[in-house]
Amino acid sequence: MSAARRIALIHALRHSPPPIEAAFARLWPGQVLMNLMDDSLSADLAREGALTPRMTERFLTLARYAAGTGADAILFTCSAFGPCIEACARDLAPMPVLKPNEAMIEKAVTKGKRIGLLVTFPGTIPSMTPEFPPGITVVPKVAEGGLAALDAGDVEAHDRLAAEAAKDLADCDAIALGQFSLARAKPLVEAATGRPVLTTPDSAVLKLRRLLGG
Repeated sequence: MSAARRIALIHALRHSPPPIEAAFARLWPGQVLMNLMDDSLSADLAREGALTPRMTERFLTLARYAAGTGADAILFTCSAFGPCIEACARDLAPMPVLKPNEAMIEKAVTKGKRIGLLVTFPGTIPSMTPEFPPGITVVPKVAEGGLAALDAGDVEAHDRLAAEAAKDLADCDAIALGQFSLARAKPLVEAATGRPVLTTPDSAVLKLRRLLGG
C-alpha cells in the first residue's frame, strides 16, 4: 500500500469541490485532499473579459501557497484560466500542476476528430479550445442558464439545460464537459445524445494517480 499523497485542489467556483472529491473517493481513495477556494476569480474574469497579468499573479500566489503546505501535486478545477495555470506549472516544475481539462482532452482526442465542448461558463471556450491539438475540430456549446440554475440550487434544472443544449452536439464523435460542476449531468447528456461523454474530474484523478504512482 503506497503512502497517501497530498493533493491541493484550487477552485474558482464553489460548485467544484464536490465532484472532484467524489471522483477521488471512487477512483483513488485515501489521499489527503486540500481545498483552496477563490470564488472571486470567475466573477473578476467575467467582468474584465480577459486574463490579465494581475490574474496570473493571483494564481501564482495560490499555487505557491499550496506548494508550501507540502502538496505532492496541484489540480486546478477552473477551466477558464489555462494560461495562468501554465505559468504556475512552469514556476513549480517538476511538481505536477494540472489544468482541469488536460487529462480529459488527452482522452477525448482518442474518440475522434470532432469533439463537442459543452460549458456553463462562456469564458471557458476561449481558454480551453486552444488546448486541443491541431487537427481536432472543437464544436463549442453553452448550456444557457445552467450555471444560474446551479447557483440557485436547482440541480435538476442545471442537468436538464445541459442535456437540452448537448443535443446540438449529437453529430460529434464525443462530448467533453468543460466544467467540473457539469460532471453530474453526464448520464442525462449521454441519454440525450447517444455519444461518449467525458468529464474532467474522473480524467484528472486517473492522470494524477498515474503521475504519482498510485
